[in-house]
Amino acid sequence: MKKLLRLFIWLLIAGLVLIGAGIGGAAWWGWQRPVPMPTPVVDYIIDTGSTPRQIAQAMQAAGIDIEPHAFVWLARLSGRDKLLKAGAYEARAGDTPWLLLERMANGDMTQARLTFPEGWTFAQMRAALDADPQVRHDTRGMDDAAIARKLGLDETSLEGLFYPDTYVFAPGASDLDILRRAAQAGRQTLDRLWAQRDRSLPLETPYQALILASIVEKETGHGSDRARIAGVFINRLRIGMPLQTDPTVIYGMGDRYQGRLRKKDLEQDTPWNTYTRPGLPPTPIANPGKAALMAATHPERHDFLYFVSRGDGTSEFSKNLSAHNQAVGKYILKRN
Repeated sequence: MKKLLRLFIWLLIAGLVLIGAGIGGAAWWGWQRPVPMPTPVVDYIIDTGSTPRQIAQAMQAAGIDIEPHAFVWLARLSGRDKLLKAGAYEARAGDTPWLLLERMANGDMTQARLTFPEGWTFAQMRAALDADPQVRHDTRGMDDAAIARKLGLDETSLEGLFYPDTYVFAPGASDLDILRRAAQAGRQTLDRLWAQRDRSLPLETPYQALILASIVEKETGHGSDRARIAGVFINRLRIGMPLQTDPTVIYGMGDRYQGRLRKKDLEQDTPWNTYTRPGLPPTPIANPGKAALMAATHPERHDFLYFVSRGDGTSEFSKNLSAHNQAVGKYILKRN
């Protein structure tokens, strides 16, 4: 009787072992089997704080045919359940549940990028963010004041506060996060260059330097002319001469500007019309790059008070009105 009992127990144990091995083998086969997907590449987003089950559900919602219960057990048994990172991921044809799990545990996220060129206005930045399908559009419906509050900015105008650069982000990132990074980069660059500025400048605040840099940015794209043009504006500020710069007039016109400035436009007063108002305008007129900021904080020292475009991207500089009028006749009037 005892022998029969022992035999029964051994058979039971052997059976359980075989069943366990079968389940384990089936599970391992399932973990190493490519996951069915509707397309060769599927993008999906994992929100912060997601559990393994919620992650599996997010993958299912994106079209990845993964079994949530099996994924949860795979994550727990492997110890990866505490390592899974939020972000944007890419599932590719041939990926197994194990490979997907490893990718999320390692934080191997996909990345997107968006470039804000030098000289863009904040309106152009917003349009680019709104048009990018990989950005989460949290600012839609917000006015500039609401965005400033969300970003913790004290300025009443958002113009000029964002550093022009290429920003890399995980698809699905908020436009507020991208703007926050650009604002931080802009502040850090401005503060650093302001601390190193020419101390003789007639500028009292970093914001005034930012305004001047934005004008320089819009006046020229020719590198060697930036510091000289900044010097012209500094010379004018020192003697109380109006800046008389067309880009500020254009900015003040807004949608009324149709590609051509007329005499009546120069006479139409706005807060940004530097023909009708002395000194710097109240806000920047665009996002200046590092080179323009450098020119505004380290302008060239000279006696020039005027400049005019030569039509090839460079400028002709003059020390008096007579010489300037001659340059206008040579480079502007003869073109018309």
